Parts: sequence; C-alpha cells; structure tokens
Amino acid sequence: MEQTLFTLLQEYGYIGIFLFLVFGIVGLPLPDEIMMTFLGYLTTIGQLNLYLTYVSALAGSACGITFSYLLGNWLGYPFLKKYGRKIFITRRRLRLTQMLFRKYGNWLLFAGYFIPGVRHVTAYLAGISKISYWRFALHSYAGAVVWCATFIGLGHFLGANWEWGFSLMHKYGTRILFVLLPIALIMAGRYFWSQNNNSLNTK
Repeated sequence: MEQTLFTLLQEYGYIGIFLFLVFGIVGLPLPDEIMMTFLGYLTTIGQLNLYLTYVSALAGSACGITFSYLLGNWLGYPFLKKYGRKIFITRRRLRLTQMLFRKYGNWLLFAGYFIPGVRHVTAYLAGISKISYWRFALHSYAGAVVWCATFIGLGHFLGANWEWGFSLMHKYGTRILFVLLPIALIMAGRYFWSQNNNSLNTK
C-alpha cells in the first residue's frame, strides 16, 4: 500500500492528492484516511510541502462533497436508488445514513467524515432533502477542514510511526479525535507561523 501511494504521488503530485480525495468522497472505495496519514508522514521527510498537501486534500474533499450534493439535488433519490451501487453506495449504507440524519440532522455533514461508509452518502442525502447550499456548505466544509487536519496532522506528528497511529485512530475512532485534533491544529499552526516568519525575514 505504501509503495502504491508513493508511486501515485511521484507521478501526479498535488493534483493526484486532489483527485484522490474527490473520487474518494464521491464514493469510490479508496483509502482516503490512510492516504492522508501517509501524506502527513511525507511532509516530515521533505517529500511534500505541508501547506500544499493540506490545501490539495481540502480542495479535493470540498469538491467531492459538493459534486455529491449537486447530484442529489438535481437527480434525487431515484438516481441514488438505481445507480448508487455503481458508486459503492449500498442500500445498507443508505439506510444507516438516513437513520443518522434523522437523529443528528445537519451536524452529520460535519461528523460524517469520521464514519466510514457514511461520509460518502451524507452529501447525496443533503441534496435530495433540498437542504440549502449555504447550510450544507457551513457544516460540510467545516467537517472537511477538521477531517483533513486530523489525519494529515496525525501523520505529520507521528512521522515514521504513521501506520501505528492510523491503526489506533481506526480502532478507537472519534473517542480519540479530541486528543488528536488539537495536536494536528497546533502542528499546522506552528508550521504556518514558521513559514510566515521565514518569508518576512527574507524580505
């Protein structure tokens, strides 16, 4: 897996990161979170720039979830019921997400990123439900900001131990999110602060 991801990055760079996240969010069975954690690790060994990596992943996530929302809004439930399986959205995933939507409402657009199988469906259902674009954007884009920061930050913080950290995150999920998220944000903040200071010093 690690070698496959590394080859993909060597060939396509930041555009590859963007497209990987677009297709992963739309519904293809791609290892989004493994990819981002690995990307975070690569930023520690100089293979990638942390800022560009994060922006590429965030842009891909935002574009993917927006495309899903628009499909749901324009084509409705019959499209998802008929063609959902072709983009790996099974009826079981659909029923689970509908149940969670009834329970948590729009906040599922934010938290759903951290629930495998659910993040691929939430935007479709938001579009089908005719949730306004601005309500959708507020929750889903905020979720993308946190999701990308969490896994890229995890890989950046743990470095060569990124696989161990990912397996731990996958096992315990959101229970350790509140520990990892501040770390990810602090690491990103320190990086951007140092980059800003370096650019000021060179002027």
